[in-house]
Amino acid sequence: MFVLPSICQKTVIHQKAFYFCCMKQFISVAVVMIIFLQACNNDTTNSEDKKRLKGNTALLHQLEQQITKNPDSSGLRLKLVDALDSLSRYKEANVQMDSLIKKDSMNYGLWFRKAKLLETAKDTLNAILSYTKAIKIYPSPDGQLQLANLLAESKNENALVLCQRVQDLRLGRDYSAHCNFIAGVYFARIGNKQKAEQLFDACINDNFAYMEAYLEKGFIFYDARKFADALKIFQMAAKVNNTYADAYYWQAKCFEALNKKEEAIKNYQTALLLDKDLKEAKEALKRLQ
Repeated sequence: MFVLPSICQKTVIHQKAFYFCCMKQFISVAVVMIIFLQACNNDTTNSEDKKRLKGNTALLHQLEQQITKNPDSSGLRLKLVDALDSLSRYKEANVQMDSLIKKDSMNYGLWFRKAKLLETAKDTLNAILSYTKAIKIYPSPDGQLQLANLLAESKNENALVLCQRVQDLRLGRDYSAHCNFIAGVYFARIGNKQKAEQLFDACINDNFAYMEAYLEKGFIFYDARKFADALKIFQMAAKVNNTYADAYYWQAKCFEALNKKEEAIKNYQTALLLDKDLKEAKEALKRLQ
């Protein structure tokens, strides 16, 4: 099933980017947990990251040795690509993908994997070209939506064409939600906020737990400096999924804009508890404290 990349892969980086009593209880508990856990969590996290990096590096060396003995093994090269990707060595991973595609240029899966790799490396233009090549070989719904997602972010109206093609396949509510979300992103990026909001609502109607749609809808109000309205949307997102860090981060941003420092701090802390890598929340806490 299609999974959105992080336009939403970290929507919190976007610069513009259910029950109330239970919500308040959750935040209170979270703050207490932070005070108790945060000091030891940092050391544990650093240790885990080092172990993971060491393990990936060891796997990389092992794969390189195996490929030396079996240079024609596509399976080993794809594993090597994954290992290089995990270490953010995108150029080397792309070289491996090119070697595979050279041998099998009409393989949809290889072009799709290359596109995903380029997207992760933030090479949007070449990712678009690779997705385009992939869906020319095989117009899979997932491939079309991945391409549409990048085109929407690039303000390219061909995103709408691809979304409509997938909608016409009538694959169910999940795919309909993806199509409405991507179309909403397109209209949001070109400045048609009213149309974008309608599409994000349609997305949520198809999939009540589509968290990125709540965020994008909230951004419309946040960008318009309607912080109280944006806050309600981000609070709703947290009620739907009370472990979604971005919902608390953006609540904190709204509280901060409304000059409610204490509430902002609590929500930044909750966001950081749920996502230890949320550097924006760390920076905000340093600023406010």
